[in-house]
Amino acid sequence: MEQQQDLQKRLLLALVLSFMVFVVFDMFMPKTTKPIEQNGTLAITQEQQTPKIVNSSTHATPKANKATIQASSAPVTTVKSLTTVKSDRFIYTIDDLGRVAQVSMLEHKYEYEGKKLELLNSEWVKPLEIRFADANLNKEALKTPYTSSLEKLDLNTGEKRVVLTQKLSTTTVTKTLTFYTDGHYDIDIELSMPEQYFITTGQRPNADHTRYMVVEGSLIKRTNGTIVVLADGDVEESLNGVTAEFTSSFDRYFTSILYNFEKPLNVSSLIVNEEDALVFVQGEQKFNLHGYLGPKESDILKSIHPKLTDSIEYGWFTFISKPLFKVLEWFHNILGNWGWAIVATTILIKLLLFPLSYKGMLSMQKLKDLAPKMTEIKEKYKKDPQKMNGKMMELYKKHGANPMGGCLPMILQIPIFFAIYRVLLNAVELQGAEWMLWITDLSLKDPLFILPLLMGASMWYQQRITPNTMTDPMQQKIFQWLPVVMTVFFMTFPAGLVLYWLVNSLFTIGQQFVINSAYEKQKLAKIEK
Repeated sequence: MEQQQDLQKRLLLALVLSFMVFVVFDMFMPKTTKPIEQNGTLAITQEQQTPKIVNSSTHATPKANKATIQASSAPVTTVKSLTTVKSDRFIYTIDDLGRVAQVSMLEHKYEYEGKKLELLNSEWVKPLEIRFADANLNKEALKTPYTSSLEKLDLNTGEKRVVLTQKLSTTTVTKTLTFYTDGHYDIDIELSMPEQYFITTGQRPNADHTRYMVVEGSLIKRTNGTIVVLADGDVEESLNGVTAEFTSSFDRYFTSILYNFEKPLNVSSLIVNEEDALVFVQGEQKFNLHGYLGPKESDILKSIHPKLTDSIEYGWFTFISKPLFKVLEWFHNILGNWGWAIVATTILIKLLLFPLSYKGMLSMQKLKDLAPKMTEIKEKYKKDPQKMNGKMMELYKKHGANPMGGCLPMILQIPIFFAIYRVLLNAVELQGAEWMLWITDLSLKDPLFILPLLMGASMWYQQRITPNTMTDPMQQKIFQWLPVVMTVFFMTFPAGLVLYWLVNSLFTIGQQFVINSAYEKQKLAKIEK
């Protein structure tokens, strides 16, 4: 019984400490971007082989339907820009190997260090790279430039289609790319003679320059509806011949997708940089599919095809995070402001959990009042644990106290809190989103540190009015210093996340006032009887 009595305290302590560990890991553990050697080689492991690959165009390859994408040691010619595709939102650069060499985001909210944000790492595998199963043909293709029907495309005023042609010894490759202003494109590939080949989404975008440990890597949406996430740094084996609706490579905010919802894709992956995944789609002599390369904005992906919203990944808590984002998005559509949407979502969560929180807080009030009697019983029967537990049970029953009453609300809040944490950390919609006054970008830290200081003050005041049944001096010291420690941590956190925590604390204070008032009324009513 004594263990049950302490469980509520320990759960509360575990909730706060586990969050601290979670955010400290996010903040201070550097993301592992595998180093690229000075000569531009990448080490890739596939089926216990580790060939050295020259530049981003030569990689070990997976097997799918008896066809194998070949690695090649042939020197790669200097890659040149072949075609530029421009809209109001982005500029695509197509190189002379028929790949998307770079994407520059033109919107001000995506600027990084005063410059236009570029999504792709120049040393990594590029989207739309074709790899042939025939080793000699693949070697030839890696040094034979394409020709283009156009040098420039302006999606707002001019032509939207470009034809890329590569003449090889045994076949001619024709890629017809049709671009749209929302960032998606159609790909029509035709070979003059049949050859087995694969086309890739490329390695993930490399546009996230923060220290947060968000999920990055590759994703495959199978035709049966299941989703396979191949997270960077955690890939142990390759996948071969998976039938899929789409596959993507992604970082925190951006994604490169290849998809076809009318005909299943044959997708394979291989391991690059020892623990990362690179995905390929197996092609046909005449092959049609679609692609997208840009921000993981829910509205954009939904407008292209609703199923593409499944490419937005939040890590372990995706199954909770996705519904929470839909609620956040719903409030935004009503209020027209992401900051107020965060406030409304936080209040809604607190209201839904209030019945359970009410019982838990009321139980803590009763335990606080019973603390002297509980201490007396412990001292009196400390040599007889069985009798002590029996007396404790009688005390709880007599006063209607339940030492387990506050546990369930805390247990429910743990996954919900981590889920909303991931939503606010991963939502690209918060980039450049204003709240009010000095908060002009909810994805960046508060420039005046007002929100973190208010959050710390609210946590301190919340402790002052919350019944404390802790008897362990170490636990008491930890909780006394928590507001200070959390304030320091949150100084550099995105303003949207700090806003959530502040509103959560303020609403908890309000709840505590309601519970304290209700409890005092109950006590007075009993006295009057």
